[in-house]
Amino acid sequence: MKIVLVTGGARAGKSRWAEGEATRLAGPAVTYVATAEPHDDEMMRRIAAHRAERPSGWATIEEPLDVPQAVTRASSGVVLVDCLTLWVSNLMLAGGEWVDSSEAEARVQAAVDALLEAAGARDGTLLVVTNEVGLGIVPANEAARAYRDLLGWTNARVAAQAARVVLMVAGLPVTVR
Repeated sequence: MKIVLVTGGARAGKSRWAEGEATRLAGPAVTYVATAEPHDDEMMRRIAAHRAERPSGWATIEEPLDVPQAVTRASSGVVLVDCLTLWVSNLMLAGGEWVDSSEAEARVQAAVDALLEAAGARDGTLLVVTNEVGLGIVPANEAARAYRDLLGWTNARVAAQAARVVLMVAGLPVTVR
């Protein structure tokens, strides 16, 4: 499976661009893997807005943790995962508490390797949306620094396997590779 990584800052147009690319590649034959969980009212509204914006013919798999299995289960040749940012956060939570950094690192690394393996076992295109969180200030606490580091590692690992990397800046796509 050819991987296309779409990264950038918050609200930079990553999802919209990835959805447009998925439509261009496959029209209605897209499987959308959603990783968000509705923990509060604001997140519920965001999830509802994303659902409303997606084409009605797309298959949707809502999977906050086992994204590799969702990619394996996808029935279409184009799969869009939105997003790694929330997926890594979900993996770092255990019963609502942040897990130890070394445990989180092992869990995330194994999951990312499984995702890349799942993608390699399929034909088609895997579009992956993620945030770039490493360009700002150093977070003030250990959990936030561990998250930033693990998401940075995840993004780099997926980018290394990607055929194409697109950085969204102020709504504009910049091809990195």
